[in-house]
Amino acid sequence: MLNKRKARELAMQIMFLWDSHSTQEVDDARQIVTDGTDNPDIRKWALEWAAAAWEQRTISDLRVERISPQWPPNRQPMVDRNIIRLAMWELCSTTTPPKVVLDEAIEIAKQFSTDQSASFINGVLDAALKENVALTSELPVATSEDTKPVDIKAEESKTG
Repeated sequence: MLNKRKARELAMQIMFLWDSHSTQEVDDARQIVTDGTDNPDIRKWALEWAAAAWEQRTISDLRVERISPQWPPNRQPMVDRNIIRLAMWELCSTTTPPKVVLDEAIEIAKQFSTDQSASFINGVLDAALKENVALTSELPVATSEDTKPVDIKAEESKTG
């Protein structure tokens, strides 16, 4: 668990750097993970997670802006914004349990950001999680009828 925490911390730092430079500089990211750990697995995770979350930042930012219109991403501290982006990616794109994602984001906020950041991040991520649950519970469940192959010629003869 500590290895993944370290990977999340490094991924957030990479994203912070990219956000501050407005560019995805891979060499700088590699330097961050090299300075941050000797563990090759942690380095790999941090680079992959940062890149994946960075690619989805526009979608994450739009969701956060809808959830918290009074504090859109452009008004958030850069650390908070990137913790949220990383957590939103992890909530939507991995099998990590949501409680773990929220707990990890809160702990990283406590370590790297302001006193108010942990509760703000918790509120945003909790709202995003509730939205995810609501959306996925509304999806229709596939039945065996849905998965059977359709004979197009037989269907055409029925209609016409």
